[in-house]
Amino acid sequence: MANNIETGSNLNIEMIAVQGGTFTMGCTSEQGEDCLADEKPVHRVTISDFYIGKYEVTQAQWMSVMGNNPSRFRGDNLPVEMVNWNDVQEFIAKLNAITGKQYRLPTEAEWEFAARGGNKSNGYKYSGSNTVGDVAWYFDNSNGRTHPVGTKSPNELSIYDMSGNVSEWCNDGRRDYSSDAQTNPQGDLSGWVRVYRGGSYFGIASLSRVSFRYPDRIVSRNSTVGFRLASNSI
Repeated sequence: MANNIETGSNLNIEMIAVQGGTFTMGCTSEQGEDCLADEKPVHRVTISDFYIGKYEVTQAQWMSVMGNNPSRFRGDNLPVEMVNWNDVQEFIAKLNAITGKQYRLPTEAEWEFAARGGNKSNGYKYSGSNTVGDVAWYFDNSNGRTHPVGTKSPNELSIYDMSGNVSEWCNDGRRDYSSDAQTNPQGDLSGWVRVYRGGSYFGIASLSRVSFRYPDRIVSRNSTVGFRLASNSI
């Protein structure tokens, strides 16, 4: 698998190839006492190869596809926010029509595997470090706003901002964890709730952990929530 940059229509979408593997999902030991009930029990999950965005989708990219900018904090290289799950699906449909590709949102399991560093994981509490400020714009350092993507350190897969800046919509809804091993698990795809991950500029450190998960309605819009793309192939 090779990384890819989508250059058409000034999109400049850079995707990171994530080699599939097996990992322990949920409240692993490095998460400490910050774990919540819905992060338990831990369980083994096997993920197939996929691609994920190196950066959160920016306002410039959103503008290129949608022709508008819903964000509270304005700047071409800031992550787009104030977009609900349905808005994101509309963006992806238009993006796929423009590019001829099959972009989508990551599943919750894919997101956590990538945030943990995939097969290169060093077992960090946050995505790329045990020191939250090294990798995340969060409540204590953000000055109450988003920041340009890619300005903190990346994780082991060279992916940026999977902790902090904006939380990120996943494709699937919340599922109850079980201790059974699973392959490419997905939560509910039919209901009114989806999960977002990764914490935000307004969240405390514990919300930027790689195992933290938050369900919300697909119609919710918030300046703390954006997204990054995924794909099965490029």
